[in-house]
Amino acid sequence: MYWRRCGTSGAQPSLHHLVHAARNAPHYAFSHWTPPSPTPSLIFRMGGPAATANPDVRSYGHLLDPKPWYKNSRLILLNFWIVILLVTSSTNGYDGSMMNGLQSLPQWQQAFNHPTGGALGLLGAIQNIGSLSALPFAPYIADGLGRRSCIILGACLMIIGTVVQTASQNVHMFIGARWLIGFGLNFAATGAPMLISEVAYPSQRGQLTSLYNSLWIFGSFIAAWTTFGTFHIQTSWSWRIPSAIQGFPSVIQLALIWFVPESPRWLMYKGREAQALKILAYYHARGNEKDPLVEYEYQEIKAAIELDREVAHTVGWLTLFKTRGNLKRVRIIVAIAFFSQWSGNGLASYYLNKVLDAVGVTDPTIQLLINGVLQIYNFVICVFASLWCDKIGRRKLFITATAGMLATWVAETICFAVYSKTGIAAAGHAFIAMIFIFSTFYALAYSPLIVTYAVEILPYNLRSKGFTIFNFTICLSLIFNQYVNPIALQNIGWKYYTVYIAWLSFELAFICRYLVETKNRTLEETAALFDGDDQVALISNKASDRFTEKTTEIRVDADEKSSI
Repeated sequence: MYWRRCGTSGAQPSLHHLVHAARNAPHYAFSHWTPPSPTPSLIFRMGGPAATANPDVRSYGHLLDPKPWYKNSRLILLNFWIVILLVTSSTNGYDGSMMNGLQSLPQWQQAFNHPTGGALGLLGAIQNIGSLSALPFAPYIADGLGRRSCIILGACLMIIGTVVQTASQNVHMFIGARWLIGFGLNFAATGAPMLISEVAYPSQRGQLTSLYNSLWIFGSFIAAWTTFGTFHIQTSWSWRIPSAIQGFPSVIQLALIWFVPESPRWLMYKGREAQALKILAYYHARGNEKDPLVEYEYQEIKAAIELDREVAHTVGWLTLFKTRGNLKRVRIIVAIAFFSQWSGNGLASYYLNKVLDAVGVTDPTIQLLINGVLQIYNFVICVFASLWCDKIGRRKLFITATAGMLATWVAETICFAVYSKTGIAAAGHAFIAMIFIFSTFYALAYSPLIVTYAVEILPYNLRSKGFTIFNFTICLSLIFNQYVNPIALQNIGWKYYTVYIAWLSFELAFICRYLVETKNRTLEETAALFDGDDQVALISNKASDRFTEKTTEIRVDADEKSSI
């Protein structure tokens, strides 16, 4: 087996053919082929074709290990470390469901003087106000000190916050502790999803990053069943125990984060290329630094980062708004962040007890039970969507989810209105059923995919800043929701639901018009969808030059071995 000017009329072998040959016949694959001098017309597309030609074919597909990941001890270990990172989202999900459950506990209500309206809104929103306060600092910690350092700082702050929250003697102490938890959570929530996406095995990146936000639901149902279990404790420990458990995920992270690999992309950006290559090789190719997949990843990342460095002096916050490609990114990121919180889901996430009260379900035990079952159900749907996101596609899942939420919300509004006007119990029961159906559609896309999509459409040099914009939007939308929802429900009842019908209609139109498909692409390849082929060509040319040098070395080595 040897290379000539294969194909027709002097066509050059592609990069992927070359590395495929190197893997299957390493001693002589290049012995009869001289790499050409790189020219503008000859681009070894490390990020091009897969992003522009056939989006359903991975450009790196034939370089992957053909064995299942569970038969590769290094991938099992890598995925275990990624699970430690996924825990971050559980802390966030735990908080929302815990506050939902605490509102159904008479002991908590008594301890904090039965808060309603604005006071209740502040107790729910203060955690996100804390997250908002950390936003100016989180991207600089993530880019300057590393993704892991950002997570470590966040875990330490959250542990301190949960200790204070558990020991609270009055509402002011409780509010201060929740602010600190939110402040720390933002650091961890900035570093964790970026590290997952940057260290994961290429074929698993989409699923694992999607599982990150799915673990929000995991934390949510743990909190729901914890508050259900402590309901019959007659002392203040009925709410202190759930408060203490909130810090458990951070304790696990702080104990094990030291063993989690740092982002190869961050290491390369800091000039620690040998360490980055070692991590890629150790986890993606059983330690083989010459493996074609490792070479592919290494050269592609290096080319992209070198290009970033060339324009680093011009990269700042305003860069997010200077080019058409970046404007498209920001438009989508801001939109899906708002959509994830302003689709009506906030009513069931934070004020389910108030909603159930409004349809005649007032027994605290029944409310806690419904909350617990709903969270388990949501978690199952989220995991399904996470694992199938690369097969079904992001765009299809988002459109299906938004259309389904709109249809279900209309039905919810009708049931709520009928119950409010007639008091018919069947309408109230139908309303509860609609909550579950609505959650099914929401969990198909808005729980698992919003973080995945936000991270993967951002180039490395803007990833932390763009993700900060995403988190900022989430915090703003949550604060608004948590203040407005209880007040609006109290004052206008079922009519408040009609506002979300109009908003969900807008969401569906936006998703259909602007959301692009990104499945089955590397992080670098996705740039072609927003910046066009010119940007990818620059990266590809750089990677081509280095890969040409590499194939020359292989050819020389093969010639030497052939002569022995």
